[in-house]
Amino acid sequence: MPSAERPGVRPGRSGRRLTVLSGPSGVGKSTVVAELRRAHPEVWLSVSVTTRKPRPGETHGVEYFFADDPGFDRLIAEGELLEWAEFAGNRYGTPRGPVLEHLEAGVPTLLEIDLQGARQVRETMPEALLVFLAPPSWQELESRLRGRGTEPEDVIARRLDAGRVELAAEKEFDLALVNTSVQDVCHRLIALLSA
Repeated sequence: MPSAERPGVRPGRSGRRLTVLSGPSGVGKSTVVAELRRAHPEVWLSVSVTTRKPRPGETHGVEYFFADDPGFDRLIAEGELLEWAEFAGNRYGTPRGPVLEHLEAGVPTLLEIDLQGARQVRETMPEALLVFLAPPSWQELESRLRGRGTEPEDVIARRLDAGRVELAAEKEFDLALVNTSVQDVCHRLIALLSA
């Protein structure tokens, strides 16, 4: 089944600029990005900095840059983050320098961030293309979150509450893709990134 596309407030635009992928937790952003990077290694994905402790198997500089609270505070104070947000007691942010360097070099550049971060990028880089990844249904989103089996019920409940808010914000994005097929979403994203 092909991914559905829903227009946002702004029409889809093309050009070599930052593409931001956002959507509720559990919608499949990481799965889509992993498939996109596997099929198209030329796409550069920004690595976020976080105050969260590394999970088993995570490597500093690969999945995340891990920072303590004072280090994260310094990044904010010095304007080194393009955007940042807090969730479940941890902070996450996008280092500004590498994003700008890759864009200036003409490299297809992708951010995978939450709604709060996407709104900040819209403010600081209005030319960025904001893409919303939507679930086929609310039931599917809840099933995906519970099916992970990696988080306690209170965290799942917070993610579901946040998901309701995030789904209501879909109209703020330039383009919405419904994640009915990872491959179809990847094809659409690579077309946007390569335009």
